[in-house]
Amino acid sequence: MHSNVNRQFRLARRPVGRVARTDFDFVEAPVPQAGPDEIVARVLYLSVDPTNRIWMSDRDQYMPPVEIGEVMRGAGLAQVVQSNLPGVAVGALVTGLTGWQDYAVGGTGENALMPLPAGLPIPLPAFLGTLGATGLTAYFGLVDVAKPQVGETVVVSAAAGAVGTVVGQIAKILGCRAVGIAGGPEKCRLLTEELGFDAAVDYKAPDWRESLARATPDGIDVDFENVGGEIMEAVLGRMNLNGRVVLCGLISGYNDGRPMTGPWDVVLMKRLRVQGFIILDYLPRFAEGGMQLAQWMMEGRLVHRDTVVDGLEKAPEALGMLFDGANTGKLVVRVADPPIPL
Repeated sequence: MHSNVNRQFRLARRPVGRVARTDFDFVEAPVPQAGPDEIVARVLYLSVDPTNRIWMSDRDQYMPPVEIGEVMRGAGLAQVVQSNLPGVAVGALVTGLTGWQDYAVGGTGENALMPLPAGLPIPLPAFLGTLGATGLTAYFGLVDVAKPQVGETVVVSAAAGAVGTVVGQIAKILGCRAVGIAGGPEKCRLLTEELGFDAAVDYKAPDWRESLARATPDGIDVDFENVGGEIMEAVLGRMNLNGRVVLCGLISGYNDGRPMTGPWDVVLMKRLRVQGFIILDYLPRFAEGGMQLAQWMMEGRLVHRDTVVDGLEKAPEALGMLFDGANTGKLVVRVADPPIPL
């Protein structure tokens, strides 16, 4: 049986610098009841993403900031425990913005929780990673925005993270040279030995700039940028004429609140095409991207990697792991063990 208490993380204040547990109130609320055309779902896994940090700030962003006192926004995978929504049965798995809590209410509008396809022999965290928003970010950012050609060199920063691991694998599927930038020899070995990248650059090594040059002997055609800062500057310095930069994230600056600056003279002189990219713009095409990613995964051409943290109460600490590079692949918090007896 499911609990009669709904634990929630509510935003208590806007963080300054690194997120701390004191930025949240961890409270117990009643389990919600489903109204007309609504469902209540028990959260099984929470997705932990750099964008969580952006949502906590009041800076200009692509979604409204989480308000003080609100349940912390976050994507999750959940199991329906109560349904007044036709076509969605109790026991079904759903995904969407569940928030950092045990139970979420889903409806038919902006708070909809979308049913997952049943019967796929795929681990559940993959629906938040490779087959979720992060995998779709990699897919549309590379295929649709960058449009890499066979033989071109694609460099991705934060390459051992949720988006980066998928970007490099898709680059290889498309016939490109895939170069990942990651922290530490273990992550670099994962990229080349398990995920098929052609080369990996350890940004923690003192000679990482020389390593980047050796890994990109023909220059760089596509920069899939997740980090910003000095790593981005070094990559831009090796861009080829008419290269493309997919600006997906700037995680190096998310905790300091400073505006991003960069060597934009390189953009001018090398006629680079730079495009900011938010996955929500592709919402109408999620099914298309998801089908392609699932096909590649079923064929064994796309591998899912994840790091699982146990317990809803660990969510704030899990978010900090992103900025320490402590995760490999998709970072998720396991809130409850599926399947839940209903």
